Amino acid sequence: MTSHATLNGKKALVTGGSRGIGAATALRLAQEGADVAVTFVHGKEAAQEVVRAVEALGRRAVALRADAADAEEAADAVGRAAEALGGLDVLVNNAAVGLMQPLESLSLADVDRLIAVNVRGAFLAAQAAAAVMASGGRIITVGSCITHHTPGPGATLYAMSKSAVVGLTKALARELAGRGITANVVHPGPIDTDMNPADGPFAAGQAAMTALGRYGSAEEVASAVAYLAGPETAYVTGAELSVDGGYAA
Repeated sequence: MTSHATLNGKKALVTGGSRGIGAATALRLAQEGADVAVTFVHGKEAAQEVVRAVEALGRRAVALRADAADAEEAADAVGRAAEALGGLDVLVNNAAVGLMQPLESLSLADVDRLIAVNVRGAFLAAQAAAAVMASGGRIITVGSCITHHTPGPGATLYAMSKSAVVGLTKALARELAGRGITANVVHPGPIDTDMNPADGPFAAGQAAMTALGRYGSAEEVASAVAYLAGPETAYVTGAELSVDGGYAA
């Protein structure tokens, strides 16, 4: 992939960056010139592989264990990343959990965990990032195409959590505009990852729901994140960018 080093000298944190969209995003930001920190919970070795790949590109990298479900860790990870990299210019709120099951089977524990990770964790990371970012900072949150089109039952809790980060993003855009910090959200569609493989049992149906008739790649989502992190999008804030193959069209 050709890089124009649009993020040369920038420092980025990608939460949940040990695999899937997070790992692809960390690598793409490094290809664009950024030093990158990634957080992980259980995938220590996978996170270290991302670090090695970033370092192979000539950029600095660090892997930090931080559980977005833990309020203290979710916020503290931002400060640790800024300390390790010497500042923070880009936050990618990617850490999330998914839960698709019938409404009547969802427990209070399910609700609390999904909101803790997908909503509270994103809020606390953004709050902490805003405190250390200078003008030109970027806060990018990974949402979901399901906020625009829910194809069937079972998505109530997940759709609610991802819709919440849209509201968070729009409010952050207003709150931080005076400081030159933008906030945007990227909505992936069906993406080929370990959690939702393109050859999985439900893949054919998901691919058929897209206009393009296929799954997307983590790299395609990462390219959109890198675009929003770059200098060409200084006038883009409070926006939702869908990378969903026409899923919500």
